[in-house]
Parts: sequence; structure tokens; C-alpha cells
Amino acid sequence: MHLGYWRSPWPAEDGGPDRRARGSSKVGSLGLSSARLSPLATMVVTREPGEVYLLGHDAGDRAAAWVEAIDPVSLAVVHRSIELAGGPTWPGGVAAHANGSLYVVFGRHLHRLRADLSVVASRSLARNRPYNSFVVLPGGEIVTKDFGGARPGDDVTWLADDCEVTVLDPATLATVATLRLPEASVARVSADGDDVVVVGVTTVFFLHWDGRRLVRNRELETVYRTETGQGYGWDAVVTPEDVWFLDNGAGSERYDGSLRGHGVASTPEHLWRIARRDGGRRAYEVNDERGGLVANPPAVDLDAGIVVGYDSGNGVVSGFGLDDSSDSPRWRRRLNHAMHPVVVRGGRVVLNDFDRERQLDVLVVLDVRTGEELGRVTTPSPVQSVLFAAMGFDNDLYVCSFSHVMRVTL
Repeated sequence: MHLGYWRSPWPAEDGGPDRRARGSSKVGSLGLSSARLSPLATMVVTREPGEVYLLGHDAGDRAAAWVEAIDPVSLAVVHRSIELAGGPTWPGGVAAHANGSLYVVFGRHLHRLRADLSVVASRSLARNRPYNSFVVLPGGEIVTKDFGGARPGDDVTWLADDCEVTVLDPATLATVATLRLPEASVARVSADGDDVVVVGVTTVFFLHWDGRRLVRNRELETVYRTETGQGYGWDAVVTPEDVWFLDNGAGSERYDGSLRGHGVASTPEHLWRIARRDGGRRAYEVNDERGGLVANPPAVDLDAGIVVGYDSGNGVVSGFGLDDSSDSPRWRRRLNHAMHPVVVRGGRVVLNDFDRERQLDVLVVLDVRTGEELGRVTTPSPVQSVLFAAMGFDNDLYVCSFSHVMRVTL
């Protein structure tokens, strides 16, 4: 379990700040248990047994967010928060904190809620940009940063000049420390203990929280974007030895119900491995087609020794061996995957495979060692999920798309 978070199966997006998104359930066949329309719902987190919370938001430059407590089986709304002040739209985040509160970052606001969804405190954040979620450190501090990329309607090449990482006190919501980085970051913040990782648009930054300030480790900083036509990186998965992420992120703002065909990169899609001990880098070619695109992290299964990368622009998924001397994949297959992957016990990974002919999203379980498909279930979502899944309390999985929230039995 991650210190700073409530002890539950899934207290935050990707299961915790390292984004390894791993669950303890076993997977046989998949079954759709329940689903309901929930436009712009983005993620589920859990707290006490039976306590399941759904985060969503409105659209626009003055959008609000909301949190619902939902029935863990039927997904019916048990109660709902008031509208929470937001700002410019980009999916934010919610987490169950070790102190018992729920925290929400959306737009340019931070909110602290009780378990009954009444508001304890709120505050606006410094920059008039969307802040794309947060992580909680072992001491309880909240770390967030502004999103510096293009949003729907923007020029695909637009990027901010910099980003500001902010540390906030969980009790008072006061700013404890800030650190400006010299380039934009589109990816969400990741962390392992008090070590914070920020994937910028050209460079991976390593920061350390010493209890008073964020210290930038310039010796580990690694430039990964070196080729003309190569895109920026997205969310990083942090393991004890390495940081893993995918590049070629430009084009997600052109999402039209699917990411297929919207990539703008002219270089191959790459999975990047950055060593935490010395910043050494290694790139694995996920796919050699032009127009690669991702908007989320890879899947890292340390027990199986496999990392799964993908290209949502071309519909390709590849599995790489952690200890292989070759950079070639062990397997590669066609799959229209785009959501945050979930690693489950026994060398399995849950992905999605958008059916463009039927205009329905499909959930798929693969064997990470071979790429073999072990099961699939069609969902009622008419759009491809590019969002989050969450492990539940009863061998189940909650999945959000921009249209539905769904419960799948494993």
C-alpha cells in the first residue's frame, strides 16, 4: 500500500502515485455486470469496503467538477457533491487520502471533501490553466502541476513555455513549496515515496521532496525527444529501478470518439526506459508506422518481466521483456487500445479494443508474456475509453469512458 493514501484496493488513479496500476484479482472470463450513462465521468476510486466514488466534470473554460458516491454493484448514485469550482477543462483527479478525506484537483482548483461529499475546504491554484491531477506523498503532502499541452480546438503544435510543480498542505490547502520547470509538461505527475517524476515535452525531470522544498536532480535529467517529427511523452510508470513512458503524444486533442488515425508523429512510436540510478535511456520500438499516438502510460508487470506499450493512432500493442538484450518485442498484435491499462495477478493485462465498425468499446484481457487473448466483453460505450479503470472489492473492475461508467466482473 502507498503511504499517504487510504488503505483500499484503488485509492487513486492508476492505483497509486507510481502508476503501476496493479490489482490482486485473478482473471478468467470477463462479464459486464452493470453500466450507466455518465457523460464526462473520468475515474473511480475506492475507500472503505463498499465506498466507491466517481469523478466527472463539465466542459468549457469555466467548467465545474463533481463527485458521486455510487452503489458498488448497480452503479446508481447514492449521493452527489455540490458543483466544485474548476476552470479550463482537462480531466483532473480524485484520491482517498490517509487522513480520511477525498481530494479533487480539476481546472485550477483544489477541493477537500469528507466521505459524505460535503466540502471541507477549497482554493484556487496559481495559474489559469488546467491542473491535470496530483499525487500524495508519504507525509500526506499533495503535489500537482499545470497542464501545458493543446486542448480540443487548439492548434496541435501549441505548448506552454514552462510548468510549475506545487506542493500543498493537506490540512490547510496552503502552498508549501513550488518549483518552476523550464518547459511544458503534458503528462501527469508520478512518484515513488518522496521522489517525484515529471515528464516534460523534451526532458524527464527527477525531483525530491526533502520535507521543506522540491529539489531538482539535474544529474538525472534525461532528454528523450531528439528526432524531428517525434512527439512528447505521457504519464510515467515508476518502478524501483526505472521510469517507463511512451512518446508521440501530440494529437490527442483531436479525439473524436477514438484516437485511431489522429497521430501526427513521423517517427516510430517508442517505449522509453530511463534508469533512476544514472538517467541512462533506452528506447523500444512499439510500432514502425507513421502517425503514432498515445495519451496514457504503458503497463509494467515486474512479476512477469514484461512491459506492454501501444500505439493508439495505428492500433498496435507490443510486449517487451524487461531483461531482454534485444529491443525487439516478444510479441505484437493489432488492438485499438487507448485507456490506462490495468495489470492483474498471474501475468494478465486489461486493455480495450475499440470496434470501429460497430462503434462500441470492447474490454480485452491479454497474457502479457505471449500477447494471447484470454477474454473480451463488449461494453455499451459508443466511444473509445482514453480514461481510467479501477479495481473494486469483489474481483471486479470499474471502467470509465466519456459516455459511461461500467462494472466488469473478472
